[in-house]
Amino acid sequence: MSVKGILIPIGGNEDKGIEISEIYHLEFIQEGILSRVVKESGGKDASIVIIPTASSIPEEVGENYLHAFRKLGCTNLHVMDIRERSQSEEPENIKRIKKANCVMFSGGNQSNITREIGGTTLHKIMMERYKKERFVIAGTSAGAMCMSQEMITGGGIKEAFTKGATGMGEGMGFIPNLIIDSHFIRRGRFGRLAEAVAKFPKLLGIGLAEDTGLIIKDCNKVEVIGSGMVILFDPRKLKHNNRKRVDDGSPMSITNLKTHILANGDHFNIKKNKIKVSPYGITVTDAQSL
Repeated sequence: MSVKGILIPIGGNEDKGIEISEIYHLEFIQEGILSRVVKESGGKDASIVIIPTASSIPEEVGENYLHAFRKLGCTNLHVMDIRERSQSEEPENIKRIKKANCVMFSGGNQSNITREIGGTTLHKIMMERYKKERFVIAGTSAGAMCMSQEMITGGGIKEAFTKGATGMGEGMGFIPNLIIDSHFIRRGRFGRLAEAVAKFPKLLGIGLAEDTGLIIKDCNKVEVIGSGMVILFDPRKLKHNNRKRVDDGSPMSITNLKTHILANGDHFNIKKNKIKVSPYGITVTDAQSL
């Protein structure tokens, strides 16, 4: 079954560090990426619903996005701050999502999104529209990470690539064959994404740098956008993976983890196992990788 909707996961743009610093550094992405969100949603007249549920400062974050989208000429904007699961069942919110062209999840804590929205009527409507309509689901940082079925919930760099260092949970399930991580370069998240794909070796790992995102169509055709890079881990042909045999807290080893580094304008096709690199238009086909 083909999917008509579009996913736009974005890597965020700044390291918030400790939680309190969110007060001073609002999660934000460059206008270039936001303009692509607007374009894919149908233009400046599109109805865009901003959902800052992940954030601990939703009012500030909501205003930040309203200001950014207005600079791009958008006027049909709404902030839907869901703090309790019951709000995902409210008729007014359901009506709003049914009419929206795009939902935009902010950064913060991705578990807030799955806890308050996952499995609710609101979530089911998003999923249904995503499958059957040109409905855009965009998200930055936590809002990007929640899109996958298997979602990273946490994990620091000090314990990177020891068993159990990477927390995993159930995501929103918009795209089942990827695991998405954000702020990938600046926060040194190589180890935690590597453990995630070692735990789920049939899934591809996507590490998004800041001010970098993906346009994913038909759950398959992927375009890289933004100023940074995307690190792609393909674990499907691992020759060694000792994760199941070592104790929690122990170092792990895996071999033949294929890695691709992609940048703005590059494309990959999950089903056809192809990568097309910009600007030269060189297509690489490898049945053992993408």
